[in-house]
Amino acid sequence: MKAGVVHENAEIFVEGSARRYPSLPLKEDPVEVTEVPMPTPKKGQVLIEVEACGVCYTDIDIIEGRVRCKLPLIPGHQIVGKVVESVGVDGLVGERVGVAWIGHTCGTCEYCRRGLENLCQSFKATGCDLDGGYAEYTVAYADYVYTLPRSVEAVRLAPLMCAGSVGFRAYRLLGMHDGARVGLFGFGSSAHIVIQVIRKLHPSTEIYVFTRSEHHRDLAKRLGADWTGPPSEDPPKKLNFALDFTPVGETIPRAMELIDRGGRLIINAIRKQTPVVLDYATHIWQEKEIKSVANVTREDVKSFINFYTTHGVDTHVQEYRLEEVNKALRDLKAAKTIGAPVLKIKWHHHINKTHSNKIPTRLQART
Repeated sequence: MKAGVVHENAEIFVEGSARRYPSLPLKEDPVEVTEVPMPTPKKGQVLIEVEACGVCYTDIDIIEGRVRCKLPLIPGHQIVGKVVESVGVDGLVGERVGVAWIGHTCGTCEYCRRGLENLCQSFKATGCDLDGGYAEYTVAYADYVYTLPRSVEAVRLAPLMCAGSVGFRAYRLLGMHDGARVGLFGFGSSAHIVIQVIRKLHPSTEIYVFTRSEHHRDLAKRLGADWTGPPSEDPPKKLNFALDFTPVGETIPRAMELIDRGGRLIINAIRKQTPVVLDYATHIWQEKEIKSVANVTREDVKSFINFYTTHGVDTHVQEYRLEEVNKALRDLKAAKTIGAPVLKIKWHHHINKTHSNKIPTRLQART
């Protein structure tokens, strides 16, 4: 099968960007698209024919070494596809499913027992500890896949699996109330979904969006932002809550400057490329709070899929072929994507009879 493989950590070349990691090789194409053996599911796993896979900034963190993963690696943790084989599991073959960042947990550690499997001491991440969805086929544990609607294009569903689900967790950690003032710092894959969640659940909330990109500010306005501007500008009023989606540390003190007394900031990022420097009196005193989001639980993913089917979310996507994965990564790093970048692995709108009857070569030998 065809897959995108990362063989070594490298800094992704973006024209005009200064180097951050001179000890790493500088690559314009850090992912090799090549033929690899099709994976074989083990007991409790399913084989999935991938329709689409979202490209996440965490994938850049992985490639550039800020998140340590196995190598070589097939990245990708926003997967939509069809189950074509299962081992020791009934009822999933033929179903369209999604796979998220949470790939496996132990179920027995103190965090799992407390319902915090996102903090599991043996947490395994899709597209990091386990091969992911930059491929025509992937395997996943059956208990960690989610049934998805067939009536929606796969590329529209892929962002739900991370940008939406982790963003939904971040939103819930805010504990916000209707009528509050909330600031969104950065406006990419996750933020453009979260703004819709807030607008639907808290219609009288004032939403301020901070982003340097004029295109992102335009999208934010179309999706219901009350005010938009670069992070250097002051919004009309102080914030009660804030969500940070950016990859840089400088956003944190800026957000804390703009948060009012008793306010809360949730950081929706797995790593920061630059340090976070805070002054207690300026940024934290007056009972201000900062909390990070770490991974995601299966309940988060299921809850957000339920929200999506009940309320609807308009996912704005920018499509790329698997062969264009390196361009997708460069565009994302350069903040050139509008909405969510998604690899369209299978070029059809949805599962149809002809495609669902296709049997992989490895499976033909078993029939």
